[in-house]
Amino acid sequence: MRAEPRRTAGQFVEGLLSGVERKTCWSIAERAGHDDPQAMQRLLRTAVWDADGVRDDVRAWLIEELGHPDAVLVCDETGFLKKGLCSVGVQRQYTGTAGRVENSQVGVFLAYVSPEGRAMIDRRLYLPETTWCDRPERLTAAGVPDQVGFATKPALARQMIAAALNAAVPFAWVTGDEVYGADPGLRADLEHHGIGYVLTVGCDRRVHVNDGRTLIRVDDLAERIPRREWQQHSCGPGAKGPRAYLWAWITTATQPGEHRWLLIRRNRTTGELAFYLCWSPRPVPLHTLVTVAGSRWSIEELFQTGKGQVGLDHYQVRSWTGWHRHVTLAMLALAVLTLLAAQQPDAAPEIIALTVAEIRRLLNALVLTAALPPEHILHWSIWRRTSQARARRAHYQRRQAK
Repeated sequence: MRAEPRRTAGQFVEGLLSGVERKTCWSIAERAGHDDPQAMQRLLRTAVWDADGVRDDVRAWLIEELGHPDAVLVCDETGFLKKGLCSVGVQRQYTGTAGRVENSQVGVFLAYVSPEGRAMIDRRLYLPETTWCDRPERLTAAGVPDQVGFATKPALARQMIAAALNAAVPFAWVTGDEVYGADPGLRADLEHHGIGYVLTVGCDRRVHVNDGRTLIRVDDLAERIPRREWQQHSCGPGAKGPRAYLWAWITTATQPGEHRWLLIRRNRTTGELAFYLCWSPRPVPLHTLVTVAGSRWSIEELFQTGKGQVGLDHYQVRSWTGWHRHVTLAMLALAVLTLLAAQQPDAAPEIIALTVAEIRRLLNALVLTAALPPEHILHWSIWRRTSQARARRAHYQRRQAK
């Protein structure tokens, strides 16, 4: 990366870590002391730098500090709500961000969870097949590379896991929700590489029991488990204490030497069930499978932290390049907070450890606070209002031309 975009990228990451409410090119440029947002916009749109290369550097940095042979990779997707039809990959689709069908983009992410900490290490933008991949004119307008074609969300997860393996990332397990548990190709890939998995499946999934002679739905199987077979385990700490559930497991291996299980989770209060297909290259205790299953919550918390703390979803870019660059720089900002949190000594018993949010608050109070002269603030007030007036006039002209 040349000196100018490198300097601008540093200012951009500082802006993502700052207390600026909406972390757009406008607000970050104002905070950095620029006269207009052009340098920040150029960084995301046309400057010469490799977002994938930066992603690889962020991953290597995180693994150097957090790497552990028993780590878990977690794959999941999150939505980015959008207006209009031009943002790359946008369409009306279900997103857990809103809890309903909304106009949105969907990004598939890979998180790294180890005893030393957790962080996002990779990302892929999901392109819907009919509304985008079957319409080359839209792909061209959004700057999507020619070699990029349609890929399901599990296929994108497989790409990221393969990249982690190629980069010699240490991990022993993969987990994900029902979208990923239903994909046989993902499970086959992991077994081929000797990577264990605990993947969620639906209640209508059928598994083999009785030495492979019987095929039965997992919810029917759960009803046959005696009460004494359910064991209480915590699958990790939550906001209100340990996440304790009742768990049962059933061996489902159909060939000698295989280690396959159906893992079932029961809510102690509501009785709600969740089901997991599990495989390991070696025998493991129930508590190990429970811990891996509980790792999936980490990525949801990372999404919440990324959007709330470093503006993961605050971008105003529409292109393929712009999306990947903003998200990569947000991942870098989140990595800074993650590693600062991981390096803190154990807290005294009477207080909780420093959180990512508290570390960011301290960074802004002690390091990143920048006093801007009044004339700079007034300049940006005039610049914003002038740009907004110009945009309003253009909007009115378009409406009158229809």
